[in-house]
Amino acid sequence: MGEQKDRMLRGDWYLDEPDLAEERRRCWRMLDRFNATGADDDVARRRILEELLAKFGPGASVLPRFQCSYGALISIGANSFVNNDALFMDDAVIAVGDDVRIGPRAQLLTALHPMEDHEQRRAGWERTAPIVIGDNAWLGGGVIVCPGVTVGENAVIGAGSVVIRDIPDHVFAAGNPARMIRRL
Repeated sequence: MGEQKDRMLRGDWYLDEPDLAEERRRCWRMLDRFNATGADDDVARRRILEELLAKFGPGASVLPRFQCSYGALISIGANSFVNNDALFMDDAVIAVGDDVRIGPRAQLLTALHPMEDHEQRRAGWERTAPIVIGDNAWLGGGVIVCPGVTVGENAVIGAGSVVIRDIPDHVFAAGNPARMIRRL
């Protein structure tokens, strides 16, 4: 493992390197195959995701078009469903629990860039923070989950919301930024 990948996995500041770029290209080649499958090709889609992802639980389903950075840092639990056009930027771990529902065009984004150090940002430095989606959570269509966020068990996130901080178990949250609307 290269130094920069090691830094990325630790959540330290890192720069892109040829090994990381090649891992992304490998992922994207597999996604090209996944996204080109026919409507009735459930077995082929499952086989590709079982090879690409860290974990793809029994009964889980992901619909094309699906995009991710590496694939190897994504775990999707049993009976979870990811709708069309999802983007999982897995520069850090993305852990999706069991029985989760993720709406179309959802984005789970783990990358962070320097805000105040403009030279560091210009040079391409970034770091990562993991995302955790608890069991039986539901993310509505177009939800964006930002780096380092945990969405609790049985939580529901309203369509179009931007989740910038942790959401507790058993709540409905919505808005930009998402905030608790009520307990469930």
